Amino acid sequence: MVRIRLQRHGRKRAPFYHIVAADSRKKRDGRVIERLGRYNPVATPATVAVDTERVMYWIKTGAQPSETVERLLRNEGIYYRLHLERWKKSPEEIEAAVSSWKEEKAAKAGSTVSNKEAKKAAIAAEEEAFQAEQKKRAEEEAKKAEEARIAKEKADAEAKAAAEAAKAEAEAAPDTAAEADAPAEETGDAPAEETKSE
Repeated sequence: MVRIRLQRHGRKRAPFYHIVAADSRKKRDGRVIERLGRYNPVATPATVAVDTERVMYWIKTGAQPSETVERLLRNEGIYYRLHLERWKKSPEEIEAAVSSWKEEKAAKAGSTVSNKEAKKAAIAAEEEAFQAEQKKRAEEEAKKAEEARIAKEKADAEAKAAAEAAKAEAEAAPDTAAEADAPAEETGDAPAEETKSE
């Protein structure tokens, strides 16, 4: 059975692959029937170059693509072309439909966010929320400290006023006590008791 699969080339940690039609009983890097394209996963973004007509020929004759190759061919629109051919579309209609499909796919890929970017955005949002929470907490603590300072100043002022009032009362109190202790001034009148005894 003929398989459409990847054949590894390149060096260690820098692979690229040929997309080949080969006998399924042969080794991965063994003899091939036909080379159909090239795939480079290391490039950014990954590049795929496929001979569309030959790939479609092999699929029509019953060649089975591997899972990875099938995914690559779907992304290139090969299966969409086969679908349109089955519906008896003209080559012009097929080309127009596939090109519009690729444009929509590229626009969608440009608008979507990669997992890495999404994680980075989530971390940034979390950091921003944490900073906002810290700022809010610091403002609340500063407000509480200011309220405590004002309350302390008020209490100190009240205590000072109370001390001054007590001091003023204490200064006034000896004068009244001295007046109470002073002997009564002698007047010309004799006491009533003395007059009786005479």
